[in-house]
Amino acid sequence: MKEACCSHRTKQRSEEEYKALINRLSRIEGQVRGIRKMVESDTYCTDILIQVSAVQAALNAFNRELLANHIRTCVADDIRNGKDETIDELVSTLQKVMK
Repeated sequence: MKEACCSHRTKQRSEEEYKALINRLSRIEGQVRGIRKMVESDTYCTDILIQVSAVQAALNAFNRELLANHIRTCVADDIRNGKDETIDELVSTLQKVMK
């Protein structure tokens, strides 16, 4: 099992977290491939748009899961260790993610 700790620009994830994230990404990858096939087979535009919206929702769910794990581990650990600059980094990240 991978150790759940953070360091500068890397993070060791638990086996459970790793599998959950990879599974989500694999599903998203499959959805994107499906959209490509829809375009290649001249599927009607609104049908493609609906599938693109589903991929965006899946990516948002991935981001929420990753962000929640990040806050529970890296951010919380850094704050406990007096690294308050992590809060600024989190705020900056949230601003970029919420565009």
